[in-house]
Amino acid sequence: MKDESTDAEHRGGAVCSSEEASVMEVERRSCTVRFYGRVNQGDGRNFVSKAKPFSISKQEVYEAYKQVKANKGAAGIDRQTILEFERKLEDNLYKLWNRLSSGSYFPPPVKRVEIPKEGGTRLLGVPTVADRVAQTVVKNRLEPELEKHFHHDSYGYRPGKSAVEAVGVARKRCWSYDWVVDLDISTFFDSIDHELMLRALRCHTDSKWILLYVERWLKAPVQLSDGSLEERNQGTPQGGVISPLLANLFLHYAFDRWMQENYPEVPFERYADDAICHCRTEAEAEEVKEAIEKRFMQCGLKLNPHKTQIVYCKDDRRKEDYHRHKFDFLGFTFRPRKVKGRNGIFIGFNPAVSNKAKKEMNQQIRGWKLHLKSNWSLEDLARVCNPVIRGWFNYYGSYYRSALEDVARQLDLRLGKWAEWKYKRFRGHSGRAIKWVRGVRKRDPKLFAHWQLYPRTAGL
Repeated sequence: MKDESTDAEHRGGAVCSSEEASVMEVERRSCTVRFYGRVNQGDGRNFVSKAKPFSISKQEVYEAYKQVKANKGAAGIDRQTILEFERKLEDNLYKLWNRLSSGSYFPPPVKRVEIPKEGGTRLLGVPTVADRVAQTVVKNRLEPELEKHFHHDSYGYRPGKSAVEAVGVARKRCWSYDWVVDLDISTFFDSIDHELMLRALRCHTDSKWILLYVERWLKAPVQLSDGSLEERNQGTPQGGVISPLLANLFLHYAFDRWMQENYPEVPFERYADDAICHCRTEAEAEEVKEAIEKRFMQCGLKLNPHKTQIVYCKDDRRKEDYHRHKFDFLGFTFRPRKVKGRNGIFIGFNPAVSNKAKKEMNQQIRGWKLHLKSNWSLEDLARVCNPVIRGWFNYYGSYYRSALEDVARQLDLRLGKWAEWKYKRFRGHSGRAIKWVRGVRKRDPKLFAHWQLYPRTAGL
């Protein structure tokens, strides 16, 4: 990273409208503490010896570092891991604080990583460890102010909000509203207009250093796999610490607030760039879909015509025949399902784990290659696999848990395969191996997380 300096004045200017002027500025804190590590009283690093242009405390930088460490994450273009960053922790944090508070911090390029997904690839941007710390400092200052203004039906990447909560609210509204507009924004993170983004940000803060660094992060180039740099004039890297907060702010004005003003009778749930709207009639759904499409075009966004759809919430009460009666939202498929109620079995419109999510879980289970770990004990396997299994079943088992039996069965089949490779007496006898797994499950039902939910997996 080059040790450069620059004029820290923000090019965009001060607050420029009565609406912007009414927004409270982010609270500023200026406590000074020393960083973790040795205390060097001779060089003045642990105390502010002279005024800095921007009021950023060392404590804020250190707290941000602790958050980055807890979240882990891969190395950026400098290939520096968190462990390597810690080897000179005090020096690295001091250098970062000094540059942030003087206005001379320039973000390094973001490392481009391609993640395979259905129908293509998802482009992620991986910042360096130091840059993640810097972004966390800004996020911690900015988030409390923005949270006061965000819509209550925005659930993504917000404290106290979750995807499970969004699915639960959508589930109840599907019972009351007959139609759903399932929205899919094409390449949202790569399409955010920088000027509109900064304009929205100025409505909530006039802090020069926040505006300065956010603009630099938005414009930081991307390093491709061949080492070349690609300049950016729109978008924010999906994978940056500050990106989810900025994305929420952008969609707060592009979608949430616009819906509240123009269609207050149409409830919605939004998790980052995934959103669904609930309508009472097909005509209303068509009107809302068309209006949202025009609104997004004004904001530089585009709906995916192949994935955006209008869905009929069919059940025992709503029996009309429409060709679309299911949609996916946050890993769950909403569709007509058999439900056991007080008066017997009926058809309800409910969510359950999607086939796509089950496929991804099964692929990860196969990727563990448990049969090649014959030198491990069953307890070793449980210790490594249980955190992942528990996460799957806690999330996808929140609604219609019986749909996860296929995944539980796949896990037990893989354990049977492991037993075949582990013990000679089971080689070539998969039935005996599965019977042995069944016996272990009966003796120790708490060993694997899914055994506690499914004491007897169907089909085994």
